[in-house]
Amino acid sequence: MRGAAAITTFVATTAFVTTLDNTIIAAAAPSIGRELGLGLPVLQWVSLAYMLPYAGLLLPAGALLDRLGRRRLLLTGCAVLVAGSLLGGVARSAEGLLLARAVQGTAAAFLVPGALSLVRTALPERRRPLAVAIWTGALAVALALGPWLGGALAEHLHWSWVFFSNLPFAAVASLSLIAAAAPEPPRPARARLVMTPVLAWSNVLILLWGLGISGIAFFTPLLHQDFLGMAPDAAGLPLGLVAVAVACATPFVPLATRGLGPHGTVCLGFSVVALGLVALAVVNHQPALAPRLAGLALIGAGSAFTTPITTYALDLTGEDVSGTASGVLSTSRELSSALGVALIGFVLSRVRAGELAAGVDGGTALSTGYTAALVVAAVLQAAGAGIALLVLRPPRVRSGRGPLLDHAARL
Repeated sequence: MRGAAAITTFVATTAFVTTLDNTIIAAAAPSIGRELGLGLPVLQWVSLAYMLPYAGLLLPAGALLDRLGRRRLLLTGCAVLVAGSLLGGVARSAEGLLLARAVQGTAAAFLVPGALSLVRTALPERRRPLAVAIWTGALAVALALGPWLGGALAEHLHWSWVFFSNLPFAAVASLSLIAAAAPEPPRPARARLVMTPVLAWSNVLILLWGLGISGIAFFTPLLHQDFLGMAPDAAGLPLGLVAVAVACATPFVPLATRGLGPHGTVCLGFSVVALGLVALAVVNHQPALAPRLAGLALIGAGSAFTTPITTYALDLTGEDVSGTASGVLSTSRELSSALGVALIGFVLSRVRAGELAAGVDGGTALSTGYTAALVVAAVLQAAGAGIALLVLRPPRVRSGRGPLLDHAARL
């Protein structure tokens, strides 16, 4: 029991801090630029210096975790995260900041697939759905709180605390990993092919979810400022409702998975997310926040029920290559975030430009573009619901071994 709790703590802490590092810097960037005399191109690279090594090293990091052992590399990853955070906190030049961010991104590339791999190798099967749901909840909380926290730390303390704030999380992650005493799975003598059909389709589903949700989350604070007239430090707070809804729905995910199966649960999740996006689109013409809250809550609750995508894919992956499989899934998540911002931004910008050309004021034009983006995102989620219903359906029980074992044996 203590071991399972420690593993879950490590998983949640890792998900939170690595996602926070990806989002917290944006709101603090103006303060950093003013103090150090950095222009916008350099500040953009402060974000990219984290994202590029993070995304680029996920796959090789996952393979190394399988070959060299998880515990040692994960503890090293925590130490590297501490080093990068200290470097960033004391940096007073562009070069120092970029180095610190690259070190942080490298640490995240090992911590993220390593944490997901532990879900597969160190937790009993009955506890995995809850652990993955907690992982997703931690991601959602970090996505929602990151921009606000970065601005608050820069305003009331100093922007260096954006980096120093990582230290307690790294300490908790390290101590929980040590307390877990998780056994190492057998290490493969040689590399083998990892991509099963279920894992391949799971990546497609992760991409569809991220294509819709990541872009909408990115542009929502802009809409709240330019159309609703909210202050910059408050514009991102309504996204906190998404995180709250994820947290509230998470305890029901294992129950839904047992009753509906992974295919039914993920289909339900995508459908509820699509419903939330449509609900936002219906009220988006109103320059008020209250009518939007129901849609945001539905998006969060639905997102929680998409977590069996990861659980099911890892359950059907061998323990000896779970690090590689986790790296593949994490890479899809990162890729979906970038592509989602690009796709939703393209739709929003094209519609907005047409509205401006027709003489519509800027706020209303942005709202119209946002509505079109919501519709596109909802279509993507509906597609995900249909695909999940088909490709995540466990086969019928054979030989008394259960659907997961039968399916794994056939693969």
